[in-house]
Amino acid sequence: MALPTLVNGQITDAITQANVKVLGDAPALALGNLYVATGQALSNSAHNATSAQQQATVTSQAANTTGLSTLLSLDTASSGESTARIYG
Repeated sequence: MALPTLVNGQITDAITQANVKVLGDAPALALGNLYVATGQALSNSAHNATSAQQQATVTSQAANTTGLSTLLSLDTASSGESTARIYG
């Protein structure tokens, strides 16, 4: 104990030790919080990448279906005539 006070020395020692423990634990807790925040950010990034890939696949399938539908709905005689005019 530093100076004589009206408070019991055991009480001041207990408070001092508790304060030192809090100060000693602070770096470990801060690093733990950093790891948790980094892990959550990486998880969100992976989830967003998966979602974007799924949406791109759906869009690609829709474009492919539309293109094939357009090609199959053309009249073969008119497309043959057009091809003959282009290459003939």
